[in-house]
Amino acid sequence: MISDLFTNGIVWALLGVALAVILSGCGSAYGVGIAGQAASGVVTEDPGKFAKVLIIQLLPGTQGIYGLLVAFVTLSRIGILGGSAPDLTTGLLTFAACLPIGVVGLVSAIHQGKTAVAAIGIVAKKPEQFGKAMLFPAMVETYAILALLVSILAIFSI
Repeated sequence: MISDLFTNGIVWALLGVALAVILSGCGSAYGVGIAGQAASGVVTEDPGKFAKVLIIQLLPGTQGIYGLLVAFVTLSRIGILGGSAPDLTTGLLTFAACLPIGVVGLVSAIHQGKTAVAAIGIVAKKPEQFGKAMLFPAMVETYAILALLVSILAIFSI
């Protein structure tokens, strides 16, 4: 009975969807959390810097959004929201297509959160350097965007 689950395409596809959302969401939660801790300290000292540090804090949250986007696109293509269920090969390909945003989303959101903490430190000492401070976590975002593109292109090519 349980072995039948692993020969069912829809199971593999849904595992891919789950990993895309869970991994990227966990990374975003961690990244936004550690950046929020740093931002809270800055706002305690100078409430006027709230908007700037909030923007930086939110940057690691995009990976979770990307994972959710991949999940919605995938669900619409695998028959969950209407249509026929995928065969085993399609399910495995869908699983593989969801992995880039899941794995890269997890890792990049964590590192983007750490980079956002450093950027918040810049804003704390030199608020006029906000634009430059934003560039450091934005560089990490590049890899999340690349993973999003790979996942989306892979899903549409199945």
